[in-house]
Amino acid sequence: MEMEQQIREVLEQLRGSLQADGGDLEVVSIQGTKVALRLTGACGGCPHAMVTLKDGIERILREKVSPDILVERAD
Repeated sequence: MEMEQQIREVLEQLRGSLQADGGDLEVVSIQGTKVALRLTGACGGCPHAMVTLKDGIERILREKVSPDILVERAD
């Protein structure tokens, strides 16, 4: 399976946790190991959004897909 598909599958699994808190995520782009995400709903304006992206989503993607993945916040 190609890396982009693996990334999308993991993100889809993570969406449930975000939705449980009143938020969600939108994939803006995936270019190789660079993933740009937009947090929406309650997560969009949350002061902990960068922590969610880096210590949560990026860490999990690195563990499950590739240690080279870099997650960035898209506005």
